[in-house]
Amino acid sequence: MTVATENRSDLFTPGHFGCPGCGAALAMKYALETLGRDTIVVMPAGCWSTLIGIYPYSCLTVPVISVAFETTAATAAGIKAGLEAQGNHHTTVLAWAGDGGTFDIGFQALSGAAERNEDILYVCYDNEAYMNTGIQRSSATPAGCWTTTSPVSALKPQKKKKIIDIMAAHEIPYAATASISDPLDLADKLKTAMNIKGTRFIHLFASCPTGWRHAPEVSVEVARMAVRSRVFPLYEVFDGENWEISPMPAKEPIESYLNLQGRFKNMPPETAAAFQSNVDKDWNKLLKKSQTV
Repeated sequence: MTVATENRSDLFTPGHFGCPGCGAALAMKYALETLGRDTIVVMPAGCWSTLIGIYPYSCLTVPVISVAFETTAATAAGIKAGLEAQGNHHTTVLAWAGDGGTFDIGFQALSGAAERNEDILYVCYDNEAYMNTGIQRSSATPAGCWTTTSPVSALKPQKKKKIIDIMAAHEIPYAATASISDPLDLADKLKTAMNIKGTRFIHLFASCPTGWRHAPEVSVEVARMAVRSRVFPLYEVFDGENWEISPMPAKEPIESYLNLQGRFKNMPPETAAAFQSNVDKDWNKLLKKSQTV
């Protein structure tokens, strides 16, 4: 993944404050290795606002602007407009937010930026809850999942919000899913996004050992099983209408994915069966959208 003509290993330096096995940390490392030094990162409150370090120190050597929880996309759009006013049309403005700051609190600004087709690259690193503030459920939390606000006595009944479908409905030039388990696929999608003008959105699966109750050393394996089971399939959407499934391994049942994580250990059998049914349904819908059936 490292580009031979430019050393990018120092864009993410040692000393971040992430938990051992943090998928969000790995996600940023992969992203900057592809995007390179000519990048400005905009990030709201969330895991990464803590993970980056205590001011004035930062584990990132590219410019970073910390913003209010709900303003990521709006601020990124403003920065891009300012750069272009100066004649700078080459710097990538990377909006980098978690699922809470994207699916929920930041969605109004994101939808507005997408409607205007602002020239920003928005990456949602998705760990499926508000992890930084205590593992509270978000609209990205899957059904049947434990969080501190959906305890064993009241596991979350609602399905995960389909953020890519929502972004595709805005008819933005590019939207895609990616995972820390498939760094080359992520790199390819970031490169595709860099060569497109307008709003580009990448939904990046980033496992969380602390919130998901799994061992730190299996973070990548958990993400890999999400792809294999089709809990998190990999695909692209161009202009809101052309859906293309990325190369993926053979489909497997969801048990291997669920059993790796303590957050699903109290899921009733009927909920697990419904989970599998919904995964199968969504996968078949995706196949039809991509016209591969």
